[in-house]
Amino acid sequence: MRLERWSREERRDVPLVWFHAPSVGEGLQAQPVIEALRDLRPDVQIFYSFFSPSAEQIAGRLPVHFADYLPFDVVGDLMRAMEAVRPDAVVFSKLDVWPNLTRVASWRAVPLLLVNGTVAPTSSRRRWLSRRVLRPAYARLDAAGAISAEDGIRLLELGAEAGRIEVTGDARFDQVWKRAQGLDAAKPPVALLSGHEGLTLVAGSTWPECERHVVPALARLRRRRPDLRAIIAPHEPTVDHLRRLEAHLEMDGLGHVRLSRLERDPNEMREVVIVDSVGILGELYALADMAYVGGGFGRRGLHSVLEPAALGAPVVIGPRHANAREAGELIERGGAAAVTSTEELEAALRRWVEELSAREQAAAAALSYVQANLGAGRRNAELICRYLPG
Repeated sequence: MRLERWSREERRDVPLVWFHAPSVGEGLQAQPVIEALRDLRPDVQIFYSFFSPSAEQIAGRLPVHFADYLPFDVVGDLMRAMEAVRPDAVVFSKLDVWPNLTRVASWRAVPLLLVNGTVAPTSSRRRWLSRRVLRPAYARLDAAGAISAEDGIRLLELGAEAGRIEVTGDARFDQVWKRAQGLDAAKPPVALLSGHEGLTLVAGSTWPECERHVVPALARLRRRRPDLRAIIAPHEPTVDHLRRLEAHLEMDGLGHVRLSRLERDPNEMREVVIVDSVGILGELYALADMAYVGGGFGRRGLHSVLEPAALGAPVVIGPRHANAREAGELIERGGAAAVTSTEELEAALRRWVEELSAREQAAAAALSYVQANLGAGRRNAELICRYLPG
């Protein structure tokens, strides 16, 4: 076992925190907590385990001492892992608390903690059978940092003890803020697309059901404001998706160019830039005077509104956003608008295009919403520190 070899060669006589984040979502939630913990307790070693193959890439970027796959939740394997790691605390991220891992840790009197705890109103874990099976695992938690009071109530419903739950906030705000503050506008792709003299709409993580509204609304707006440019980043830029999007743009009379072609020849600039690569959307929002975030017109789930908000861009979303708490809160603050049709989408964008004061107020509201929610990474790290020696 790689973990046992690491323990023999690298495990020092210092406190160790074991973070378990099975998949990508849990890993992204854990990252700002791990970074804050390293700042607060540089003497502590950190072991990070995951289960999903998609989480391996994230694990490689984290400031941890060792990261590896964790075998399935089987007592025998977990006992070997526990013996090798010798943790002073086991920390779960978001919601996925593994029952046998909590059982083995409790046998060894290792504190069990949950950070960035969140339970969606529609979570399958709230169903009767799931609650019955998982209740002992949540009851073993020594402390749970919930994102909100509502999440705390739902964690209580799952079995966590009331006196062990506290609201520590959502560390994703810290993550997107750090990325926004570290953005270098002098480097591509932002540098390549900078210098546009008009307004820019960045439509991020779009699906075909989103583009059916975005493209015609954009075409109508450009008749009134020919200086309006759009950058459209499909969530999955497959060959078929890109071709369908290009055909749709042509039907509405919109010139377009793929970003990969523009990188070869900057003179090919058109009124619509199609992003045909992944991993750069968070940077492209720096170019946005306003943003559209995809997912709200379909059933795939709304994508993150925090990335554009952290860069001061007001956001438009589709009607399905009930499970995205931050979207609802951003709407309440005035930093976002939810629409149900092409006409409503056009009207929301037109207001920001034509009224500078309205756009500036919405942008300020979006930015202040993110700033007001910073610090959860440190609060969750402080929660962990209470259970560490020294």
